[in-house]
Amino acid sequence: MYFFSGLRSSPANLALSSPTPSATATSVAGTWQVASGSLAGYRVKEQFAGQASSHEAVARTNDVTGQVTITQTGSSYQLTSGTVTVRLATLASVDQVAGYNVSNRDRIVQRSLDVSQYSTATFQADPASLPSGTNSGQDQSTMLTGKLTIHGVTKTVTASIQGRANGNTAQLAGSVPIVMTDYGVTPPSVPFTVVQPDAVLEFQLNLTKA
Repeated sequence: MYFFSGLRSSPANLALSSPTPSATATSVAGTWQVASGSLAGYRVKEQFAGQASSHEAVARTNDVTGQVTITQTGSSYQLTSGTVTVRLATLASVDQVAGYNVSNRDRIVQRSLDVSQYSTATFQADPASLPSGTNSGQDQSTMLTGKLTIHGVTKTVTASIQGRANGNTAQLAGSVPIVMTDYGVTPPSVPFTVVQPDAVLEFQLNLTKA
């Protein structure tokens, strides 16, 4: 059975892609749309029966939409609004467990999330000042608070974010730690496996300037 196998692997965290050598300073003020190639998903720990170490289950989807609006005052930039929506029914496992079809997990997760009634997860960022180098064309890091809605429950969360803008394109990547039970979600029940309630939501967003 799969839960006795030590042959397990999980993909690396979602992160910014390698920068292009031609990246230069650019104005980031304006409205940015989430573009194709964007990804979002989750990481959660599974403890298999008979195994000393846990396994990190990872699922992702490219069914991501949203918009970010940035304004400029002098040399400073402010995030005035930002919303990202993820369609949960399209989440698909991307980790590997020898001897087990991890896609079987996806159906269990969809039942736990009750995707027929709560089809999306949405993050709405609070207004915030952006780092001074936001328009430099170089990688920047920041923390953003906002409202995360899952399973019909909305909570205030803090997202750890890296970003980079280059001309009329930009990329954001980061993560948000959550506890499933805070959103009324019971950790999926899988035979011979204990699923931890702590999870990490992660994203890699490609943006284009409207």
